[in-house]
Amino acid sequence: IINNYVEGTPGGARDKAFPSGLHFRDSKRKVDYVLAYHYRRRLARHEPGAASPEPRRGSASVALVSNGATGKGRAEPQQQQQDHGQPVLREWPGLPGLEVVELSPLDALEEERRLQREEYERNLLEAGLEIEKDPENKSQGLSFVRIHAPWQVLSREAELLKIKMPTKKMYEITEEKGILKTLSEIWCKLTEPLQPQVPQQENTKMKTLSYPFSREKIYLYNIKDKDTFFDNATRSRIVREILKRTSTKARNSMGIGTLIANNVYDAAYPLHDGEYEGQNDVMNERKLLYQEWARYGVFYKFQPIDLIRKYFGEKIGLYFAWLGLYTEFLIPSSVVGIIVFLYGCVTIESDIPSKEMCDQRNAFTMCPLCDKFCDYWNLSSACATARASHLFDNPATVFFSIFMALWATMFLEQWKRLQMRLSYFWDLTGLEEEEQHPRPEYENKLLQKKLKNKNITTENSNEFCHYFVYVFSLQNEKEKLTWSDRMPGYAANFGLILFMVMLTFSAVFGVIVYRITTAAALSFSAGQTARANVRVTVAATAVIINLVVVLILDEIYGAVAKWLTEIEIPKTEKTFEERLILKAFLLKFVNSYASIFYVAFFKGRFVGRPGRYVYVFEGYRMEECAPGGCLMELCIQLSIIMLGKQLIQNNLFEIGIPKLKKLFRKLKDERTVLKEMDTSQSKDPQQWDLDYILEPFTGLTPEYMEMIIQFGFVTLFVASFPLAPVFALLNNVIEVRLDAKKFVTELRRPDTVREKDIGIWYNILSVIGKLSVIINAFVIAVTSDFIPRLMYQYAYSQNGTMHGFINHTLSYFNVSQLKAGTQPENSLFAQEVSFCRFKDYREPPWSPHQYEFSKQYWAVLSARLAFVILFQNLVMFLSVLVDWMIPDIPKDISEQIKKEKTVLVDFFLKEEHEKLKLIESFMAHDKRKRRSGTKSKRTRAASFSQCHRSPKGSFTSFSSQHTVV
Repeated sequence: IINNYVEGTPGGARDKAFPSGLHFRDSKRKVDYVLAYHYRRRLARHEPGAASPEPRRGSASVALVSNGATGKGRAEPQQQQQDHGQPVLREWPGLPGLEVVELSPLDALEEERRLQREEYERNLLEAGLEIEKDPENKSQGLSFVRIHAPWQVLSREAELLKIKMPTKKMYEITEEKGILKTLSEIWCKLTEPLQPQVPQQENTKMKTLSYPFSREKIYLYNIKDKDTFFDNATRSRIVREILKRTSTKARNSMGIGTLIANNVYDAAYPLHDGEYEGQNDVMNERKLLYQEWARYGVFYKFQPIDLIRKYFGEKIGLYFAWLGLYTEFLIPSSVVGIIVFLYGCVTIESDIPSKEMCDQRNAFTMCPLCDKFCDYWNLSSACATARASHLFDNPATVFFSIFMALWATMFLEQWKRLQMRLSYFWDLTGLEEEEQHPRPEYENKLLQKKLKNKNITTENSNEFCHYFVYVFSLQNEKEKLTWSDRMPGYAANFGLILFMVMLTFSAVFGVIVYRITTAAALSFSAGQTARANVRVTVAATAVIINLVVVLILDEIYGAVAKWLTEIEIPKTEKTFEERLILKAFLLKFVNSYASIFYVAFFKGRFVGRPGRYVYVFEGYRMEECAPGGCLMELCIQLSIIMLGKQLIQNNLFEIGIPKLKKLFRKLKDERTVLKEMDTSQSKDPQQWDLDYILEPFTGLTPEYMEMIIQFGFVTLFVASFPLAPVFALLNNVIEVRLDAKKFVTELRRPDTVREKDIGIWYNILSVIGKLSVIINAFVIAVTSDFIPRLMYQYAYSQNGTMHGFINHTLSYFNVSQLKAGTQPENSLFAQEVSFCRFKDYREPPWSPHQYEFSKQYWAVLSARLAFVILFQNLVMFLSVLVDWMIPDIPKDISEQIKKEKTVLVDFFLKEEHEKLKLIESFMAHDKRKRRSGTKSKRTRAASFSQCHRSPKGSFTSFSSQHTVV
């Protein structure tokens, strides 16, 4: 119906045309969706000597558009295109007066896109949408197509999509009784200052009954105003569905996704509800979200989840609800983690093993740490490391590991309950799977397969015909890509993922080599200070290098995972997203945790023993753990990578990169505008101009991914770093507001998507929770000294105390048995050394089975394996018990769902009964009047006919549309 914005609009009229920036020129119809595209007008030129220098408007002659290609049997034009590539007008042989416009390749492509846009917009008009366009009055520039969906379209599509809408019926929500109600009221009063100041439902004890929209049952719905019955999010969702299924014949463009992929349009997006800050006093939902949610100054307040869901849709609402619950659950785990850490600080002075290690009277002469250049050393020199290790390696960490395993289970159970509660209040119960439209890449691949199978040659004038035949056959035949079509993609996926995993392991091995070689190089130094601080220097620099490698590979793996998913050619967006998530998670999980797994379970396990060390390269021994054990190094490794990723990747990258992209896009558009100034353009940009500059929304995968990786840091190795939940909590307090600000101010408004759960992310969280039990069991049993200490105290100690534990864990070695060339050169050790000590359970040199594993080694190993089995089964049993005790669906919600079904049935029966009585009264009245004669019959027939032909959806004629009860 409409091209309201015609060319020739006088300057300044645009300001009056769009007073709010959210409506058409008539200030009545809302802009429900916007299409943006860049255009380039073709400037045709005659050959020199032509009568007119440029084509005349309104010329009676006909022009054929050609891209310069000619087919077999086609007459060649009399003149060739000029070398400068400008379009040339010339006469076609045998057809005087008919001119041909030869286009350069760029002009031909632009012409093809223009024709596709025109056809697509015509099809949108046929679908019932109303369109308003900007004039293309410059040689090139950016133009917008604004789309409005009238009531007829909205009601039709809402019925097709089965969108639940509020009816006239309201029913009372059953409240909790007894002590639970009292506790709930106390909690509400205590948390009142933390509640966001957003409009709330007037009567929270009542809930409106919702039902999938139906035009036949329009009398059921509470329709006060047709313009506001469907909110902005629902309107844009309906328009998006129409855009996705509207096709064009050219190039088999099956919807807006294909057109954007082919650069016919640049973007398609719904509008924000105005500005989020400014001088105007008009309050809108976007500004309200910014003031009460998307600012760092309101970090202490709860999130307005219902308003978030209303503005951004259920999918994004569920993400922020999940993030909020996860952040709340980090509070108790942080408190317990701090208590465990403080317990280590308090008991450090009473820890007997660290006292023995620090006591210089215990002359534990240790074997050299490297060949030739390293000297013998006293164990007391590692006193600081031993004391620091006790902060994290103490009996309380075992309790904390069990606590965190149960915490993860309770978090997932509580999320299922919250998810069900939100589903009930957001009317997502019984939500059916929406029809998924094929992706443009899938359609293109299907087209290639079809053309290949039927040996269709797209040539000359037959090309359009073949495309039309294919589009018709595609709609009538169930063509699909088979396993063999995707085999190259699957093979590439397997090979590249394996290569990327090996690349991660190679990076870890490279850092290991760096540590070994750097330690050896610093040991060559003559400086005594450098030699004393070798271990600290190497460890610190290696962790930083590892962090940089992790950050770089993370960005690479994200792009590689997307490319690998694209070559698989998934059919729908949902399938594409799930496969992308799995690949990205696998690669980023390996990348983030590979070095941590190495320190926890492999470092120091394959060193060998004095006289028979394992060498990486000639002269370079495998690295050993610090004297206090590998748990302290694991703690440092975990903390640096976790904090580094949170600070640099999750915050700096997340803030900086979108701002740089927005600045680049703005400068690019400003350069285009400066090339050709247009006085008809308004100085004040409209809302669609402002939204176009924003960064497009690309999905929630990056947001979920960084939180899932953090969840792994909090649960998988928490036995080595009890303060991990504390740092995660501090990060998430900022992360919630950072994400909120990004969604409100930095991103275009996303399309609303109805989802009743978080999908595959819940499965990943569940797997991490179960994996954390196994990993923490091995960390306590293998990496820490918890089991050796327990075994010594109850099996080997003479008085049942820890006195003598250090001596018990150190084995003897006869220095005369060192290999030639490996003895320390120019030893500065104060006394003559006959025997040196090393940490292991081996037989002494005076034993018949010297240097073999002792009985204590096998006893400790058995205890470690037994602990792993016991710990794993105990925690798994407790997790299952917690899962069983906490129902997935809250009892009150389960009762409300049953009550809602009963109320719905009663409401339908009541309405149908009233309608039946109305029809019966009408029929009785009709029988009485039938006796009055022929004249009255004609009058009555005309009246009934007029009533029956009233417009569909009218309130005055609904009874005539429901003759069947």
